Amino acid sequence: MLILEHEAKDLLRSVGVRVPDGDVIRPGPRALQAAVKRITNYPVAVKAQVRSGGRGKKGGVIRVDSAGQLRAAVKRLFTTSFGDEQPAALLADPWLAIDRELYLSVTVDGAAEGYVVLYSPRGGVDVETGAPPARYPIGAPWRFRTHELRAVLEPVEKDFQVRERVIALAQRLVETAAARDCTTIEVNPLARLANGDLIALDAKVVYDEWGHFRNRDIAEQRAGIHRRADRLLKACLDMQHMYVRLDGDIGLISGGAGMTMAAMDLIRQYGGRPACFFDCSPGPTSTRGYRPALAMLDADPQVKVILVSIFGGGTQMQRVATAMKENMPLRRGTKPIVFRLDGTHVDQVPGILATFGARNHDCLEDAVREAIRLARRA
Repeated sequence: MLILEHEAKDLLRSVGVRVPDGDVIRPGPRALQAAVKRITNYPVAVKAQVRSGGRGKKGGVIRVDSAGQLRAAVKRLFTTSFGDEQPAALLADPWLAIDRELYLSVTVDGAAEGYVVLYSPRGGVDVETGAPPARYPIGAPWRFRTHELRAVLEPVEKDFQVRERVIALAQRLVETAAARDCTTIEVNPLARLANGDLIALDAKVVYDEWGHFRNRDIAEQRAGIHRRADRLLKACLDMQHMYVRLDGDIGLISGGAGMTMAAMDLIRQYGGRPACFFDCSPGPTSTRGYRPALAMLDADPQVKVILVSIFGGGTQMQRVATAMKENMPLRRGTKPIVFRLDGTHVDQVPGILATFGARNHDCLEDAVREAIRLARRA
């Protein structure tokens, strides 16, 4: 669950990490007028508060040097979409004189069996085009050792003052991630000012959504997502489905994050474009469980074909197939559906799908090729 930049900075500020003293601007003429009165020191960076990536390269960060420019920037950003998302707020941060831009993050990593610290001596918008960051796999947060991170940083960060400050900050980020149910805390850029201080110019925090029962911030974020959702998305969220909209035309219904990602990778490998990440495994494998997922993709004009790829050990495939059969008369759309079901009781699946004119593909590769063919023909 990715939160907005200004929310991430509030979290970092609460644990003693230095961040700019920014000003959050809400939509509306009154909020704009109040912001113009509050902001008296220029220049400032006005930044769109969106969850989609690449904001800086899409014009989502504007330098302003006067109140007039601030008004123009605010009006422009509030009417601009970034990855199908319009800003619900803007953040005006002081424009600081930066000596260096660094990169530092703490994230959950399967190979580390827990957290890993990532550091690069060169941060900013082009960090992904440079050398891979140095990695310090920690695992459980209590395994963090300053001397181990120091040994990792010494070959890549020659400034010992920066290195020691980064070590102290990394330790705090690890402790914060563990205490606040974060799967990722990323600071990019982590700026070194002329006086040697480090400050988090931008921050990204991803919460573990399943920590909502013990974390009020996560519970409030979940409630906000439900409030902002339209009717179809709200029905999917009620079923605990995991949905992320993408820019492709092949709607994917799958089970389990790993299987969903594997199907998405195959779609791209064979020249197609997935329209979504749609993991339905947390919901019930019943007519009621899959109905909102099908309705969501049928209503999306971007989706040309639907691929249902489910592999089940505990999940019984004849129940999934029966749910699909019962949902067919309830559909309002006529988009073709390609099936690849495999796992427990899969031998019963072909007969069930045949009752409504569908067939089960023997392997995911064949199903993906068929979905791409249908999408191109639509």
